Amino acid sequence: MRLFRSLPIAAALLLATAPAVWPEATTVPPQTAPASLPAITVSTVGTRPLTDRVLAAGLVAAVEEVQVAPLIEGQQIEVLLADIGDRVEAGQVLARLSTSTLELQKSQIAAQVAAAKAQVAQAEAGLVEAKARADEANRVNTRTATLRAQGTASQAAADQASAAATSADAGVLVAQQMLESARANQTLAEAQAANIDLQLSRTEVKAPVAGEITARNARTGAIASAASGPMFVLIRDGALEMRADIAERDLLRLAPGQKATLRLAGGGADLSATVRLVEPGIDPASRLGRARLTIDDPTQVRPGMFAEATITITTHDAVAIPVTAVGSANGETTVMKVTDGIVSRVEITTGIRDGGWVEVLSGLKGGETIVTKAGAFVRSGDRIQPVAAAAETN
Repeated sequence: MRLFRSLPIAAALLLATAPAVWPEATTVPPQTAPASLPAITVSTVGTRPLTDRVLAAGLVAAVEEVQVAPLIEGQQIEVLLADIGDRVEAGQVLARLSTSTLELQKSQIAAQVAAAKAQVAQAEAGLVEAKARADEANRVNTRTATLRAQGTASQAAADQASAAATSADAGVLVAQQMLESARANQTLAEAQAANIDLQLSRTEVKAPVAGEITARNARTGAIASAASGPMFVLIRDGALEMRADIAERDLLRLAPGQKATLRLAGGGADLSATVRLVEPGIDPASRLGRARLTIDDPTQVRPGMFAEATITITTHDAVAIPVTAVGSANGETTVMKVTDGIVSRVEITTGIRDGGWVEVLSGLKGGETIVTKAGAFVRSGDRIQPVAAAAETN
């Protein structure tokens, strides 16, 4: 038992006195791990068609409203032949006024015309008679003057013949003036008759132009009067337009003939329209201008409807980049251009913005690569791992 207890102690002494022998350490060279570059979506600058548009809103109204008023007053409205919503032609009778008073006046003036004609006939006969007397008096005067020169007629006879000739010539002048007066009276009476005929024709209230009636103020039995307002209001040729309010900065970009698309507030299909007129003034209170757009199919709208308009200014091919690629720095419009995986900030000048694309007027050219998104998370000089945008694969 004592022998077994001493064995561990001896082994420990032996290990303590023996020289230490360790295996050689193996040196492992460090491995250089590849740098981890951020994956950034990039796009290639290219050319695509862009459309410049102006957005506006406004109300639908008539291109031209025509007010139909009575051309004669004081006559009763006997019958109405048109109502709101009717489409009428130019010259179509809309209402008839009473003609009884005018017919009576026409009879009276017809009698005046007949009397004036009779006076003219009498004056013409009187003129013929006066001329005949003057001719006879002048012949007697001539003969008497010859006899007086021969000494066979007295001076008194010669003076009497001369006075008679002078009086007869004056009678011719009076007869001519009476004839002119009679003719003037006849002309006046005929003019009055023509005026009555004109008033009778105006008892038929007619549409001056073709169009659609939008208001009727006339009532059967009422007395026609222009002071009470128009009898009818109609839209000339049924033509409607949108009166669009335009922002001040966009007004100078509009011109007649530009095409537009209208969307009604009540829904329905879009309508086509054309810019007819750009008003020159601007409202000093709202700072808005106005453009008038003729609607191609006015049957789909009604006056007073609200609509939104998209006016096409121009469409052309342009160097364009995604809107998400555009940023700003120090008041400048910039993009992050990628060259050989290195990012650099570039200042650009932009033009048309069409949907998700922006026209580049200067600063970039086709074929260059830019950061599509996350431009705010990279700086000039950064190295990235470019990833092509999915939209460019289409």
